Amino acid sequence: MRPHDVHAVIAVKNLDLAKSRLAERLRPELRARLVLAMLTDTVTAALTVPRIGSVTVVTPDPVVAALSAELGAAVHPEPRISDLNAALDDAASALRRANGPVELLALQADLPAVRPEELCAMLAAAPAGRRSIVVDHAGTGTAALYAAGPAVALDPRFGPDSARAHIAAGATDLAGDWPGLRRDVDTAVDLDRAVELGAGDATRALLRDIGWSGHVHEAVRRVC
Repeated sequence: MRPHDVHAVIAVKNLDLAKSRLAERLRPELRARLVLAMLTDTVTAALTVPRIGSVTVVTPDPVVAALSAELGAAVHPEPRISDLNAALDDAASALRRANGPVELLALQADLPAVRPEELCAMLAAAPAGRRSIVVDHAGTGTAALYAAGPAVALDPRFGPDSARAHIAAGATDLAGDWPGLRRDVDTAVDLDRAVELGAGDATRALLRDIGWSGHVHEAVRRVC
């Protein structure tokens, strides 16, 4: 495979809708900051992977868009469609119009403990010419969806029980040991587990700043 043959896409909602399940622990403005910190660590990890040529963030939120551009990601304004999967499909189509028949990787935006080497290993493990998924830590969601071939449609099916939906549509369930990649964050317990795994710089800095309980230690992150 050529270097930079995979282009990643990440969807992020408006910050005023951010992480409502953390409302008992964090005020709305802190939840918004957490979303931005986790997005920073996710995008940074992805951009470190040699095979990933670009990261595109799909969002209607101007603050998210500004941060994404600062991080070196492209920004795709969310189309006038409320459906997440339609928005991802729209961005995927735009990527292939701009870059030719590239491979596509859809990632969740809240993967603060993901390591570049996990993404490298996942891309290497996926069968060519097919869609593959990485099921999240809960066993029902999808942390990553990979269209491993220039003619393979992304066909995102995110939403409740998305892992089952993707597999039913023909996606391969990748079985690698990638705890950071699988650890998306919806609850306080999820965030604590991500901290234990070793969250990225932005998330660790934010959690120290807001006095989040737990030992916020530094992860060892290697370039592939």
